[in-house]
Amino acid sequence: MPTRPCRVEISTRALEDNFRFLKSLAAPHAELLAIVKADAYGHSLALCAPAAVRAGAESLGVTSVEEGISAREICPRSRILVIGGVFPGQGFAVVEHRLTTVVWDAWQIDELESAAQSALAPSGSIPVHIEIDTGMSRQGAVSPDGLAPLLARFTTAGPLRLGGIMTHLYAADEADGRVTAEQLIRLDAALDEVAAAGLHPQWLNVGNSAALLDGRAEAIGAQARARGMKALLRPGLALYGLVPRFDPAEPDAFAAARSGLLPVLAWKSAVVSVVSVPAGTVVGYNGTFVATEPMRLALIAAGYGDGLTRSLGNRFSLLIRGQRAPIAGRISMDQTVLDVTDIPDVQPGDEVAIIGSQGEESITAHDHADAAHTIPWEIFTRIAPRVTRIAV
Repeated sequence: MPTRPCRVEISTRALEDNFRFLKSLAAPHAELLAIVKADAYGHSLALCAPAAVRAGAESLGVTSVEEGISAREICPRSRILVIGGVFPGQGFAVVEHRLTTVVWDAWQIDELESAAQSALAPSGSIPVHIEIDTGMSRQGAVSPDGLAPLLARFTTAGPLRLGGIMTHLYAADEADGRVTAEQLIRLDAALDEVAAAGLHPQWLNVGNSAALLDGRAEAIGAQARARGMKALLRPGLALYGLVPRFDPAEPDAFAAARSGLLPVLAWKSAVVSVVSVPAGTVVGYNGTFVATEPMRLALIAAGYGDGLTRSLGNRFSLLIRGQRAPIAGRISMDQTVLDVTDIPDVQPGDEVAIIGSQGEESITAHDHADAAHTIPWEIFTRIAPRVTRIAV
């Protein structure tokens, strides 16, 4: 049966090309962990995880054990890292589905150790990554008091193995690099503690899209090699074809990256009906738009229930026939009205680009984010599950 005309098209080829491009930036200093958490930033885990693997990704990053189980079903041979950690009662699933989880608290190790012992897991067979809080105060052990008790839990007789050390560079998009440099100093002190405990993790799990595009792979790679480790960087937004904004000035490397990355997602709807209205006509809830002249209005099948930000009413445009059509009035849950007075011959069935390109015009997640005073990550992940994702 034909469905309501509101869909997201995913170019898996673009995602594969983006991964290969990012991998070339990291090489030979670091390997990549493809971030497919939050349903691949709203792009569809089912479509994007296999595409990343086809492009050469050996490791996938997800938020939760639940997402890890889904990723394991899709990508049976991949390394899957659960970045959001394990929750009570999830240890058995971690062991059963061969997931690697981030830990930063003793109870998480208790959970995993108990499950591993119940499953008769061999010594050192369950890898985990310890996250170090190097300044973000979100998740992570604070060195030294919080780290030493965790390191003591890894023994040759135990089922858990310290597979990696992780931290999050929370200001990698700040051009002066001061905060990031301070974080890496704190990380190095934590690595001293790891070495003093006689532990030898394989991975130094550091750095996001901004760090990779800013050329930090070499420095992080050198820090890892000095400890006998391999560097692992975690591109997220860039994998999907967008370059994070830098503050205050963009490095030259970002301009080159912008030309080398391809948009993966296009969000489309269609015109449902077109009406002509006289001056003085009220449009939408609470009459926030009143026609000042005779106008033509197009109704489209997309609203805030699909993820189109309600605050964009009266202050954003979408694309029809390669031209920008302003949103007239408030966005409804399931529908939006566009002013097509100056766009000739708009007809029911015409395609509408919410994110994407028509002719020489384009609308990006950055454009949505700027108008809604948020970030493109939120724009992508806000697109509702009811909007069908299809591979193109």
